[in-house]
Amino acid sequence: MLFHTVLKKMETEDFSPINYFLPIESDLLQVNQLIGKSIQIKHVGYQCLGCGDDHGIFRQGFCKKCFFESPMAGTWIMKPEESKAHLGIADRDLEFEKQMQLQPHIVYLSNTGAIKVGITRKKQLPTRWIDQGAHQALAILEVPNRYLAGVAEVALKEHISDKTNFRVMLSKPESTLDLKQHWNSLKAYVPSEVSDFIVDSEVVYLNFPFDPKGKEVQSTNLTKEPKLNGILTGIKGQYLLFEDGRVFNVRSHEGFQIELRLN
Repeated sequence: MLFHTVLKKMETEDFSPINYFLPIESDLLQVNQLIGKSIQIKHVGYQCLGCGDDHGIFRQGFCKKCFFESPMAGTWIMKPEESKAHLGIADRDLEFEKQMQLQPHIVYLSNTGAIKVGITRKKQLPTRWIDQGAHQALAILEVPNRYLAGVAEVALKEHISDKTNFRVMLSKPESTLDLKQHWNSLKAYVPSEVSDFIVDSEVVYLNFPFDPKGKEVQSTNLTKEPKLNGILTGIKGQYLLFEDGRVFNVRSHEGFQIELRLN
C-alpha cells in the first residue's frame, strides 16, 4: 500500500497507550497499527507549510522566506519572554499574535528522561506533553498570557533544564520522579510577577506505545538519507522508532513530501 503526503506532526489521542495518527491528505492513518510491520519512508519533494511552494524547508516546516515573514514562525514562539501582544505591539501580525498570546498558558514540569520546565497554551494540554514524550507532567502555574509564562520559564531554567535529550528519552527505561518535591524546591525561584498564578495540581501520567531496548538510538534525516526502511517498533513524542535503533522525528520533517509504503 502506497501513500503520498506532506508530513505534518502526528495527531494524538490520550489513551493508554497514546493513539497516534498521521495526516494523509484529508484522512488520518493510525500509526499504532503499523507497529511490528515493515514501512518505507521516501523523500520526494517539499511543500512549505506557509506558501505551499516546493522550496527547501528551512525550519519548522517553512521555507526560508516564510520562516522570517510568517506570523506562525515569530520569535515569540521559541522565546515567549519576547511576546509583546499584551502591550499592543506587533511582531509580524498583531491580530494573530493576540489570538495566540493573549490566552491562558501553563508553566509545567515534566519527565522526559530527566526533569525539565516548559510552557504551553492551556488548551494544548495534554497534547504538548505527549508531543514532548513526557511520561509524567505537573502544571505549576497558570498565567493569562504567553509573556508571563516566558518570564516564569526564564527564571526557572536558571535552575532546571528546559530541553529534552531525545537519546535519553528514547533509549532509557522510564523512571518515576517526584515532580511535586522538585516543584517545592523550585518555588523560591518563581518571580514575584507571577507568584499569584501558582496552581495546585496533580501529576499526570502518560503511557506510550513504546518499549525502550536500553540501546543507543540514532537519528535519521531525510535530507541526508532520502529513503528509510525498517520495522516500526514503537512511537514516543513525535518519534518513530525502528528495530535497528534508528529514530525518525516526524515534527522536524514537517513540509517534506514523502511516499509512505506499507509492506
